[in-house]
Amino acid sequence: MAKKKAAAREFLWLQCSECGDLNYRTCVNTKGGMPEGLKEGLMKYSPRLRKHTRHKVKRK
Repeated sequence: MAKKKAAAREFLWLQCSECGDLNYRTCVNTKGGMPEGLKEGLMKYSPRLRKHTRHKVKRK
């Protein structure tokens, strides 16, 4: 049997800063710290608003 590695990955939700919807879920490597691009937020498409908006990280 193969041994499982320690889980160094974590699921994060991306929340729209304008409407508050949780539109995306992503998996990031937490072993080296949070990536700089995720700290400030990402420009992603919001289906409710039908435009690209800033999405910030939300941990459930």
